[in-house]
Amino acid sequence: MAPLRAVQNDLCALVEDLNDEDYRAQFHADLSPIGWHLGHCTFIENYWLREVVLGDDRLTAPLAHYYIPANSPKPQRGPALPPKQDLLDSVRRQQADNLRLLTEAGTRRHALLDDDYLSLFLLQHHCQHFETINLARQQRALRDGCEGFEPAKALKPAPVRQEFVTVPAGVYSIGGARPEAFDNELPAHGIEYGTFDIAARPVSNAEYLKFIEDDGYNTRAHWTEAGWKWREQTGWRHPDHWRQTGRGQWFGIDQRSAFGLSPDDPIYGISHHEASALAAYAGARLPHENEWEIACRLSVLRDTGRVWVWCGNTFYGYEGFAPFPYAEYSLPWFDGTHYTLRGGSAFTRPIVKRPSFRNFYTPDKRHIFAGLRLARP
Repeated sequence: MAPLRAVQNDLCALVEDLNDEDYRAQFHADLSPIGWHLGHCTFIENYWLREVVLGDDRLTAPLAHYYIPANSPKPQRGPALPPKQDLLDSVRRQQADNLRLLTEAGTRRHALLDDDYLSLFLLQHHCQHFETINLARQQRALRDGCEGFEPAKALKPAPVRQEFVTVPAGVYSIGGARPEAFDNELPAHGIEYGTFDIAARPVSNAEYLKFIEDDGYNTRAHWTEAGWKWREQTGWRHPDHWRQTGRGQWFGIDQRSAFGLSPDDPIYGISHHEASALAAYAGARLPHENEWEIACRLSVLRDTGRVWVWCGNTFYGYEGFAPFPYAEYSLPWFDGTHYTLRGGSAFTRPIVKRPSFRNFYTPDKRHIFAGLRLARP
C-alpha cells in the first residue's frame, strides 16, 4: 500500500499551496480545476472499493453527478467545489479509511481483488491525475507569464542530425501483463516485423528551433492537410511553453519559473500535427508505437521517459481486446481520431513508464508534455 499512500499524499500536496481562486480555476479548456482532480481521485477509490466491491454507495451516490466526468461539464466544476480546506480534510480521512479497507478486503473473493489488481488500478489512475494536475499547474504558470526574463544563454538552432538504430526483422513481443496492465495493453502477443530505423534520442530544442527558423511553420509541404488547417486556425508558431524576449531570444516557462532552454533537452509542448511536420522536414516519419515498444524492450533508446513521444498510428485495440474493468476506459477512444503516445515525462510516475503503457490524445493537443522521436522505413 505504500506506493498508493505516497501518491495520495502527493495529490494533496499539489492542492495545499493553492489559493482559493487557483484551486477552482480552469487553466485550459481541456483540463479540469485542480481541486476537482483531487476530489475525483477519492471518489474513484470510493466507487471501486466501497460501492463495487463492498456494496456501499453512501459516499458515491450523492457525488456521481459531479465526479463522473460524463455527468459534469468542465466549466461547471470549479464553482461547485467545496472550500479547499474542507475538501482536503475530507479527502485525507477517506484516503486513510480506504487504505485500511483495501488491506482488510484482501480476504474477500472478488475479481477486482485478485493479484492486488484494485490497488494497482487505483495507484495508476492517481498517477495519471498527478501528471494532469501538473499540466494544469504548467498552464497556470503560462497564464501568469514571466515579464522581463532574459535567458543567460541564447538558444541556438542546430540541424536535425539523428543517430538512428537499425532494428532487424524478427518476431517481437508486444503488450503487457496482468495485474499491472490496463485493458488496452492486452492481450500480449507476438508480431512479425520488418527492419526499421529509429532515432536513439528524441528531437531536441535546438533541432526544433532550426525547424522554426527554416520557416517550417509556413512551408506547406511539411504538413498534412489536417495539420495545415490546424496551423491556420490556431496561429501557433512555436511550442506551447516557449516565449520570446523583446530581443527575440527564446525561453521556457514551467510551473516553477522561466528558464533558459537547453539545446540538447528533448522538445515538448507540441501537437501531433507539429511533430509530423518536423518529421517530414527532417526526411523521416513518426514511429509506429509497435516500433517504439520493440526498440524500448531491446534497450536501444536513450532518454525514454523524459517526454511522451507522438507515434504515427491512431489508438486501436489489439486483437482479442476485452474491456476491463469498464468499457469506457479504452473502447470509446478507438475512434480513429486519437493518436498513441509512448514513454512518459518528468511527471510520469515509474509504474506508468513501462514499455507496454499506451497514452492517447487527439492530434491537436499541445498542452501535454509530448515531443517526438524520428523513424525511417
